[in-house]
This record gives sequence, C-alpha cells and structure tokens, in this order.
Amino acid sequence: MSPAGGGAGQPERFILAGGGFLTPAHLKSFLDEKVTQYNNSSFIEDDPICIPHSFSKLQDIEISGFFAATFAWGQRKTIINKTRELMQLMDNTPHDFILNHSEKDLLPLTHFKHRTFNQTDLFYFIDFFKNYYAKHQSLEDAFAKKLNPKSKNIGEALINFQDVFFSLPQYPERTKKHVATPIRNSSCKRINMFLRWMVRDDKMGVDFGLWKRIKPSQLLCPEDIHVGRVARQLGLLSRTQSDWQATLELTHNLKKLDATDPVKYDFALFGLGVMEGFGKE
Repeated sequence: MSPAGGGAGQPERFILAGGGFLTPAHLKSFLDEKVTQYNNSSFIEDDPICIPHSFSKLQDIEISGFFAATFAWGQRKTIINKTRELMQLMDNTPHDFILNHSEKDLLPLTHFKHRTFNQTDLFYFIDFFKNYYAKHQSLEDAFAKKLNPKSKNIGEALINFQDVFFSLPQYPERTKKHVATPIRNSSCKRINMFLRWMVRDDKMGVDFGLWKRIKPSQLLCPEDIHVGRVARQLGLLSRTQSDWQATLELTHNLKKLDATDPVKYDFALFGLGVMEGFGKE
C-alpha cells in the first residue's frame, strides 16, 4: 500500500490495496482526469466553499471561509447550513459586523452551536478577528509572516498561526481544539483545506487564489476519512492514523505526480471517495 522503489531499470510504483500496482505515470493520468472532472464550478454548490463564494470582499471571504472550514466535520449539508446561519446572524457582512458590533448585536449569537463548537468558542473567534483586523488587512499575514519562502511545506505557518490566534489574554483553553497545529500531531485537515481555498489559483473558479505569499507547492493535502481511504487504496498513503505524519506522507507522494501543485489532487481523492464511493467495502 506504499510507494516502493523498483530494482535496476524498474520505475517507482504505487502498490495498490488488495494487490497490483500502478506506475506514477498511470496514476497521474487517472487522477488528472478526476481533477478535471471535479475541479470546476459544479463542485461549489454542495461544498462548504460555497459560503465564501457568496462574498466578494477579501475580508468577508477570509472570515466566512475560516468559519466554514472550522465547521467542516460531519455532513456537508449541515456544515453549509450552520455556516450560513452564522453569516446571517452577522447580517451577511462578517468583517463589518466583527469590527463594529455592539454587545447588543452579540445577543442573537448566544445560542449558536455546531457540534462541539459553542458560544465560548464563537465569542473568542470574534474577539480575535476584531483585534486582528483592526491592525491587518488580510489573514494571510498571520500565516505567512514567519514562513520561509524556501520551506517545503506550510508546517511553520500552521504553528505560527495558532500562536497568533491564541495570543489574546485569557483565551479559552477549550477553544484550542478548534484550531489545529502540527505540534499536537493533528492532520490539520480543516486549516489545510482553508489554505487550499485561499492560495491555489488555477483559474477554474473553485479555489480563490487570493494569497500570494504562500506557494501552491507548499500546501498540504487535507486528509479526511474519504481522502485517506482512497489514498490508501491507491497506494498513496500507508499510515493508518489520520495525523500529521499521514498528511506529510500523502502530500509527499502527491508531489511525485505534480511537484508544483500537489493539492489539486484533493479534488480527485475527495470526489472518488464521496461521489463515487471508491474503496468502500
């Protein structure tokens, strides 16, 4: 189930679950077709990325996208509905609401909840964003400020972002579970998905490509249950745990197919898993 180096004169190959193998060329051809199939505007409607696509202002896209990514566990329809509910509570102007709200304006948000994300978490997110956007134009600064342009991946950026996010005094300890970091060996799936949205710029109309200080080659593939299952079936992932090492392994193998934009294959793996049920018993 993992990449294996062949002998003299043999190409590297990807060992498939259940036996057999694919050369990188064959696997790339197959997955490139699936990227073309799913990386287009028809993908948006039923995916949480539809939330930031309902905005045009940079800060609104960032804030709504960050909430949509943070809520992204469970059924996609529920994720979309809960994020849309929150945006409506913010008068569908999240940046303006966060910067200019009064205590009275927060009252309707008191009972907002999505799974384990509750009022305590929401109000800290709002406090952070209010403090942050009073000083910065874009959330990109919080990720890219300490990222070396020569770094192979965004691990440093994820660590720095959590430090920035929880830099306000007396932050709720419970809220840390909603903002992942490699330090805790998390796969960082939701933040990696958010960064894919913000960074990739392939003109296909799905990802936004708004941020320029992080390279697409530095992104890491969001590894959820569907992506992980398909990746293991295709020999792209041998690790059984969904953790930081699995994220690194998967992205390392995807870079063998496209070193400059490995995370485009998120579309293929996710589409194969969710839309086509690939690898299900």
